[in-house]
Amino acid sequence: MHSESLAKYEYLQGTFGYSNYIQAQIAKAQYSLREFEQVETIFEELLRNDPYRVEDMDMYSNVLYANECSSALSYLAHRVFMTDKYRPESCCIIGNYYSLKGQHEKSVMYFRRALKLDKNYLSAWTLMGHEYIKMKNTPAAVDAYRRAIDINPCDYRAWYGLGQAYEMMGMPFYALHYFRKSVFLQPNDSQLWISMAHCYETDQLRMLEEAIKCYRRAADCNDREAIALHQLAKLQYELGCLEEAAFYYKKDLERMEAEEREGPNMVEALLYLATYYKTQKRFEEAEVYCTRLLDFTGPEKETAKSLLRGMRRTQSGFPSVDVEHFSP
Repeated sequence: MHSESLAKYEYLQGTFGYSNYIQAQIAKAQYSLREFEQVETIFEELLRNDPYRVEDMDMYSNVLYANECSSALSYLAHRVFMTDKYRPESCCIIGNYYSLKGQHEKSVMYFRRALKLDKNYLSAWTLMGHEYIKMKNTPAAVDAYRRAIDINPCDYRAWYGLGQAYEMMGMPFYALHYFRKSVFLQPNDSQLWISMAHCYETDQLRMLEEAIKCYRRAADCNDREAIALHQLAKLQYELGCLEEAAFYYKKDLERMEAEEREGPNMVEALLYLATYYKTQKRFEEAEVYCTRLLDFTGPEKETAKSLLRGMRRTQSGFPSVDVEHFSP
């Protein structure tokens, strides 16, 4: 649906190239598709063309918030405050600014101010619910999200928020119901699928096969936070599906390499793959992963040395060699 809207507005832009309205609608469609980089670029251009614009700028603030662009959000909040501080959009932008700073009480105050100006302002109800979640005030969060749903039953963010609230209250069956509603409305959002997978993993449910299905959907939806592949690998290992676990650890490792990221997830993937290929007697592949582990300084380095010594003994039948200075 959002892709179709985007295509139609892009077609119209060919005729009305200088229309700020059409540009804003394109940004809204891309926002729904979570194409935040393009959304940010469009709003920057809109502000250059119309420096006093307040309409739709709350959506721009959501993008800046998601990307943790504190300086840009601070500048935008100051700008709309000086332009028209009595617009609900302005109040929401300032609320987002205080939320990013961790001042949740002040943030709620501005969202309430937005609702005094327009009691049916959907974003304010939803964002206020998010703030109450961060403040661990789940009854207030549930009330805010339900008010948002009363205004627009198709707002996936409010359904998702209800899922989070009930999960916090230890009620996974209710949470699952609301997460399902949210993914039905926004099936291409990886975060929603990941949250539903977490719900299936809770001690009360332990529906790991269903969790795996959700993580697969998340991985197919361009999981920006790189959670899905790692969780898929861990769950497959937990279920005893060692080959599938190796497949997902390898994919996760390839992604981390492409993004030039290191950390505990990379160490975990390298250790698993080294051990798995050693067990499969595919020693050349196992040695590649062990060699990479020698570059780390933690206990994984000693584990890699032990694995290499074991493979040397198995392959040659001679006593173990010193791999302290093993050359990559």
